[in-house]
Amino acid sequence: MAEPIRVVVTGAAGQIAYSLLYMIARGEVFGKDQPLILHLLDIPPMVGVLEGVVMELADCALPLLREVVPTTDPAVAFKNVSAAFLVGAMPRKEGMERKDLLSANVKIFKAQGQALDQYACKDVKVLVVGNPANTNAVVCSFYAPSIPRENFSAMTRLDQNRASAQVAAKAKVPVSNVRNVVIWGNHSSTQFPDASHAVVIVGNAQKSAADAIGDGEFLKGSFVETVQKRGAAVIAARKMSSAMSAAKAACDHMHDWWNGTAPGQFVSMGVISDGSYDAPKDVIYSFPVEIKNKQWKIVQGLSIDDFAKSKMAITGKELMEEKNEAMAVCNAD
Repeated sequence: MAEPIRVVVTGAAGQIAYSLLYMIARGEVFGKDQPLILHLLDIPPMVGVLEGVVMELADCALPLLREVVPTTDPAVAFKNVSAAFLVGAMPRKEGMERKDLLSANVKIFKAQGQALDQYACKDVKVLVVGNPANTNAVVCSFYAPSIPRENFSAMTRLDQNRASAQVAAKAKVPVSNVRNVVIWGNHSSTQFPDASHAVVIVGNAQKSAADAIGDGEFLKGSFVETVQKRGAAVIAARKMSSAMSAAKAACDHMHDWWNGTAPGQFVSMGVISDGSYDAPKDVIYSFPVEIKNKQWKIVQGLSIDDFAKSKMAITGKELMEEKNEAMAVCNAD
């Protein structure tokens, strides 16, 4: 069997991590023959809860899990890790302005970027889940200059999964019959869920999503709005944020980054923008990507109509504003 790899999960005493840690430790991300050492990072007030999580992981008796390292020290948490799930972030509280949230998270992701830079493997794959995920990923990357920028990503897989599920429900097919739905831009309510490149298997035939659904108004209207507002709808119904689905999406994201995408299939990831599709450069922008040998590549040559261009411009503008605000906070420190 392979040598164990070290994987860190931050916010490890939180809701998302509660589902996520089990999935990772079972082998659903890195493979059924890849042993793991899990590093669990959280803040000092959560140490008691973290102890309970460590007990539960032991009680699961998971064959791949060789060791669990609970800590409140980033130097311990990020030491020699090959993969990082940055889940912990300051949540938005009632009455909090976006700039207040950005300011609090800049401090967290600056410290984690510095710790990654100093202690992690240089080929570490970093997935930022904690919101605002795209901008947190930019900050983290900025403070880890010895790690390639391509190794930092933000999670828009939850949005992709939500969008795929909406298409499947409308087309009356299993979600496994839907692929290549795209999420453009920011993981926020400005994101643009785009089914114009998606394919759906209906019976034995492969159709475009538009043909499979036969309702163009839906794909430009309630489909987009439902996906954009899904997180808020879950909070309204559950009185807590999406945790199980976010954990599943984080696993999907890292699994595909680690193992690659199937030929002809692409997935959505927030990655450093090179200006493709007129997106602003040097922000973390969600694009469709193909992955091979743990390296992602933006899918090129997709046709973008005026409706899509207008939506993509809105989310790109928001990302530039967020980045500028975050960097102003960094520079003020």
